Amino acid sequence: MGDPDRLEDVRAILEETRTVAILGAHPTTWRAAFYVPQYLHSMGYRVLPCNPRFGSKGTVLWGERVLPSVDAIEEPVDLVDVFRASDKVPEHLDEILAMKPLPRVVWLQQGIRNDAFAETLRDHGITVVQDRCTLADHRSLGLGRVSR
Repeated sequence: MGDPDRLEDVRAILEETRTVAILGAHPTTWRAAFYVPQYLHSMGYRVLPCNPRFGSKGTVLWGERVLPSVDAIEEPVDLVDVFRASDKVPEHLDEILAMKPLPRVVWLQQGIRNDAFAETLRDHGITVVQDRCTLADHRSLGLGRVSR
């Protein structure tokens, strides 16, 4: 699919997604890396938090233990939602490509864009969304709760 720029593509991604890995999940409630996944969780998505700072401390968010990286997830993930600065996302390329199976989608949150990173993921068959917010898109499209 490349970079979905049509709302119909974004809608399809959000409707087909059930399990979301949150790269850069954070326990501070006012940070987007908390309240966006919190919203997704409240809408019925399974949210798997990943952050090396909190993964080693036994932190639990959204009913799941925070893992140190996305490649530590031992189940299929539909979408990796990235909360890292644009210049930091290449640091996570190897761990995303080490996921078994690969995620269908990697979503770079609003304000995050890295075209070289996105191109490499697309070369591996992964759809990439850049500079969009899952919460804002879910709400603006009028999507309801997902059923698992």
